[in-house]
Amino acid sequence: MTEGQDLTEETTEDETAGATPQGGTGSPEDEGSDAPAATAEAPAAEPEEQLSPQERRGRKRSVNSGEAQPAKTIEERNAERLERRRQNAASRRRWRASRREKRKTTSPGEGTPPAERTGTGSPRIRQGVVISDKGDKTISVRIDMARQHRTYGKIVRTTSTLHAHDERNEANAGDTVRVIESRPLSRTKRWRLVEVVERGR
Repeated sequence: MTEGQDLTEETTEDETAGATPQGGTGSPEDEGSDAPAATAEAPAAEPEEQLSPQERRGRKRSVNSGEAQPAKTIEERNAERLERRRQNAASRRRWRASRREKRKTTSPGEGTPPAERTGTGSPRIRQGVVISDKGDKTISVRIDMARQHRTYGKIVRTTSTLHAHDERNEANAGDTVRVIESRPLSRTKRWRLVEVVERGR
């Protein structure tokens, strides 16, 4: 210890010794001067208790937030569960009805040429690249899709291959073609060639 620290300790001892004979227990000012020393010691004890995040969450959960709930019978719990399920089912029905209404407002055959619209639904149309034209009146078309992931927002690229009916053998490998959904024409063919959009090089 240094000399300066020794002097401060002696002065504090003298002050406390001088305070006790005069007032006995000490004046309120003296008590106020001791309070900062006590508060200074309290933070020193606080860092000793280092809690992990799991322990902090556990302690927060263990604190009783309200009155204790009365014990429920199995029948009461089942009744509450059924009520929750009824409410969820009602909200699902409302949501589905609103989605149906939105779908009705859009045109039913949007994206499909008028000549191809038959029946109540509209057949799907896809555009892709011919990867094989070896079969007679049949082409294999590669469909490339790039969509944004609903949750993470990343662009996800997928590829699918389908067989399409080419009545006049117009398309060649490398051509960009547009195909439309049709009735089953063979074991694997469910699509039909609409037009050759761009010839391959």
